[in-house]
Amino acid sequence: MALLMSLVFLLLLTMIGLSSLQNAILQEKMSASLTLNNRAFQAAEAALRLGENAVRMDDYRLSVCANPSECAPPAESAAVSSSGFNSVSAVTWIATGEGFYGVQNLGASTDAVNLPINTVATLYRVTAVGLAGHSRSVLESIYAKY
Repeated sequence: MALLMSLVFLLLLTMIGLSSLQNAILQEKMSASLTLNNRAFQAAEAALRLGENAVRMDDYRLSVCANPSECAPPAESAAVSSSGFNSVSAVTWIATGEGFYGVQNLGASTDAVNLPINTVATLYRVTAVGLAGHSRSVLESIYAKY
């Protein structure tokens, strides 16, 4: 009888141990995913700042979007994985450390936020993509240059 009780307790302890092991593995995967998401976001943030700094340069020139589809946010940002020119969106993707950025000239505007009165600004859309493992973050900003 004692042997039977010992085997039952051993079985229970084994099940508790396996459950704890599965829980630990799940938590490990979740923390790894969170780390990769954070790295992708930080890479996108860094690429966005590099793109904004490029636009900020006095000698930066980019032609205005030729048609409405070229002024739309670039759809390929959900799949871009290498630098180069995209003929659909007319965006040239530039590689950074762990990501890419692309710039679109949206044209001139007098309605941009915080502009001095009667000032015309050229609006640029900067789209940044950060990659880390299987995680991808896409950030976008509108930069008013006057």
